[in-house]
Amino acid sequence: QVQFVESGGGLVQPGGSLRLSCAASRSLFSLYLMGWYRQAPGKQREFVAEFTSGSRTDYADSVMGRFTISRDNAKNTVYLQMDSLKPEDTAVYYCHAIFGVTNYWGQGTQVTVSS
Repeated sequence: QVQFVESGGGLVQPGGSLRLSCAASRSLFSLYLMGWYRQAPGKQREFVAEFTSGSRTDYADSVMGRFTISRDNAKNTVYLQMDSLKPEDTAVYYCHAIFGVTNYWGQGTQVTVSS
């Protein structure tokens, strides 16, 4: 089983930055992949960024060049640095991992981009 503690969401103006953190209850090396999804009001949950097996990174086209995923293996933590934020980035952001054959989700953290 995997549990997460997410933090870092909040309100930011367009063009601003935020950093999300997701601390896992297991070593990152035990996870098949780990990353972030988001869900905006009235929309389906969508992929944002992740580390796949072998620590390769993958990003959604909509965030490429603006968001950066990173990890601290000693802290079992994955980060999402979000720069040049846009109003359309407003969503609840969820930490996600696969352990074994099971998907695990964090509780979500709200990110609001508004002037």
